[in-house]
Amino acid sequence: MAETNAPTATRKDLHLGRRLFHMMGGTTVVIVYGLFFTHSQVVQFLGAVACIIYIFDRFRIAYPEIAKRFEGVTRFFLRAEERLQESSMIPYVIAILLTVISFPKPIAIVSILTLALADPFSAIVGIRYGKRHVVKEKTIEGSLAFLLVALLCCLLVLFRTTNASGWKIVVTSLLLSPSATFFEMLPIKLDDNLTIPLFMGFLGWGLCILMGIPLIN
Repeated sequence: MAETNAPTATRKDLHLGRRLFHMMGGTTVVIVYGLFFTHSQVVQFLGAVACIIYIFDRFRIAYPEIAKRFEGVTRFFLRAEERLQESSMIPYVIAILLTVISFPKPIAIVSILTLALADPFSAIVGIRYGKRHVVKEKTIEGSLAFLLVALLCCLLVLFRTTNASGWKIVVTSLLLSPSATFFEMLPIKLDDNLTIPLFMGFLGWGLCILMGIPLIN
C-alpha cells in the first residue's frame, strides 16, 4: 500500500501541490520580510527553517523505511527522482536565505518574489500550453509567462519600496526581467531555485546602482 503513495511526478507533470507550496513559501517570506520582520530577524527565521528542512531531508534519505510512512503527504511535494536523493527544497530555502543576506531589501524581495511566482507559473503555462520549444524542456509560451510575471514583480516592488522616478524604475524593470527570462532558459546543470534569485539579485543591484535608484533596507 505504501508503494502506491510513492512520489510519481516528474518535471513534465503539473504537480500542482508542489507548485502551490513553492509559491506560498516564497510569498510568505516576502510578506514577513516586507511588513513585519527586521533584516536580522528574517535571517534568523530563515536560518532556522533551513536547518529544519535540511535535517528532515537528510533523515528522509537515511531512513527510507520510516519515510515510506509519510509518502501519502510527501508525494504532493517531491518528484519521483527525489525520493532517495536531496530534494529541491534545500537549494530553494538556501537561495532565499542567501538572497536576504546578500542584497538590499528591495532587490531581495524582487528576486524572491520572482522565484516564488514566475518560475512555477512559467512551468504551469509551459506544460499546459507550450507548443514551441526554444531549448530542451523550455517553451516560448512558458518563457513569456516568466517574463510577464517577473516584469510585474519588478515594477510592483520597486515602485512601492523606492522613491526613484518612474522612468528609472520602468527602464530597470525592462532590463532586469528579460535578462532573468533569458537566464532561466539556459540549460545550466544547477538547480534554478538557487540560480534564479542570485542572478536577479546581482543584476538587479547593479542596474539600480547604474540607474541611481536608492535602495534602503
